[in-house]
Amino acid sequence: MAIFKGAGVAIVTPMNEDGSVNYEKFGELIEFQIANGTDAIIVCGTTGESSTLTHEEHLDTIKYCVDKVAKRIPVVAGTGSNCTDTAVYLSQEAEKYGVDGILLVSPYYNKATQKGLYRHFKTVADSVKVPAILYNVPSRTGCNILPETVVKLCKDVENIVGVKEASGNISQIAHLAAIGQGVVDIYSGNDDQIVPILSLGGVGVISVLSNVAPTQTHEICQKFFDGDVAGSRQMQLDAMDLCNALFCEVNPIPVKTALNMMGMGAGAFRMPLCEMDEANAKRLEKALKDYGIL
Repeated sequence: MAIFKGAGVAIVTPMNEDGSVNYEKFGELIEFQIANGTDAIIVCGTTGESSTLTHEEHLDTIKYCVDKVAKRIPVVAGTGSNCTDTAVYLSQEAEKYGVDGILLVSPYYNKATQKGLYRHFKTVADSVKVPAILYNVPSRTGCNILPETVVKLCKDVENIVGVKEASGNISQIAHLAAIGQGVVDIYSGNDDQIVPILSLGGVGVISVLSNVAPTQTHEICQKFFDGDVAGSRQMQLDAMDLCNALFCEVNPIPVKTALNMMGMGAGAFRMPLCEMDEANAKRLEKALKDYGIL
């Protein structure tokens, strides 16, 4: 059984101007998401700037989220790392806090072989009992988890249950769906591919768009599940300009900027991330207005 079905938000981590985590605003964002129909919260993923959080901040943010959500919806913690021992440590600590699952990004920079990826993910998953979702995003990590590796991990390791697929390669994802039927829960990792991946048997999306449009992202999935494929498809198409604007600079720069435009107080970025170029900020503002959010 999937950890969740539908739209899980890859939630941002709000920052104060001095760069520290703003827990007051984080609590407000969590409540905004739950009130507007988000199906799960993915905390301290890459959208949550996990790569620049200290281990203490990372774990404190996960614990705060688990406590704040209080089992109202599932919480999945990003605990992946390019260091296997670090991923084991973060995963074990997150499990102690009561997360419903963990999200494991493929090791970045190392460019592991498929054998190395298999050993890495198996070692991390074997260290905990909570279910794990793999995260394939080769444009950011430099490493592609092949469908055969995903299926082997889901078959061999009881608590590896699925993958967040952000390769953007719909042919690869279709191949994964074909060889992984009944074994792999596939989540779209790209907001512009929610409906295509649902049509291949996917169970939902781990979404950046949900930060600013939680109701709409949930509805894209729910309409599809309810059999209103045309309605789901139209909502997907209606969101395309905003999806593109949210990735006109490296994530999560645009989505935090969008939340600030909405008055949601996402705050500053951790360097080396920085404020958007003015032209891109104007493009984002227009997309938010056209979509009806601003």
